[in-house]
Amino acid sequence: MTARVSFDFTGTRALVTGATSGIGHTLALLLRDAGAEVTVTGTRPGAADYETDLAGMTYQRLALADPDSVAALAAHIEALDVLVNNAGANFPGGLDESHPDGFDASVVLNLAGPYRLTVALHHALKASSAPGGASVVNLASMSALRAVTLVPGYSAAKAGIINITRNLAVKWAHDGIRVNAVAPGVIETPMTVPMKAVPAIVESELAHIPLSRFGTAAEVASAVAFLCTEQSSYISGAVLVVDGASDCV
Repeated sequence: MTARVSFDFTGTRALVTGATSGIGHTLALLLRDAGAEVTVTGTRPGAADYETDLAGMTYQRLALADPDSVAALAAHIEALDVLVNNAGANFPGGLDESHPDGFDASVVLNLAGPYRLTVALHHALKASSAPGGASVVNLASMSALRAVTLVPGYSAAKAGIINITRNLAVKWAHDGIRVNAVAPGVIETPMTVPMKAVPAIVESELAHIPLSRFGTAAEVASAVAFLCTEQSSYISGAVLVVDGASDCV
């Protein structure tokens, strides 16, 4: 027995930020293999500087915390059907987010940077002729909805991501641009690997997940991909939670 959804993104022009690992990379591969013309971003000089599979995709270097880097990327994109704001990280530069400097750095990277890029690409998204309109999907987090004391800056930034998702969904509705967010729970990615070194943290997290396991990047990528299809053309301003029902506990 099978119960699977297949995607067809033939001719779709997509930009996925932070797509060299984790959820972003899994999504980029899904889009590529479904026929999309995919541009991915990372922080290193070129695609050859990564061991991950970036074949068949265009690589662009992007430093989200640098307004000039954001502007340079946006200037080279004339039309865009899908934008996925996936890039981000906690403890930017190894800074303690409980300290104001670490808090500020996290908010700049995880909120101000994605917002700046999205606004800079408004012209490209508006130029899309995709059925159902252009689609922006922002990666939020369940940390936006509950206290995670280790990363207050990251949590605050992701709460802001939800807010700008809803604001831009309303503001850009008449431009044919849909804006949604996906809020993952604890997902097995390189960013969450350090957590496994502290069994007490793992046990605490699992205790809040009724499905009794962490999610996978593929499970999040499929949810994001759906929001980029014409079948989701009446969905905008939504926050799709992918967390094993932990928000219900």
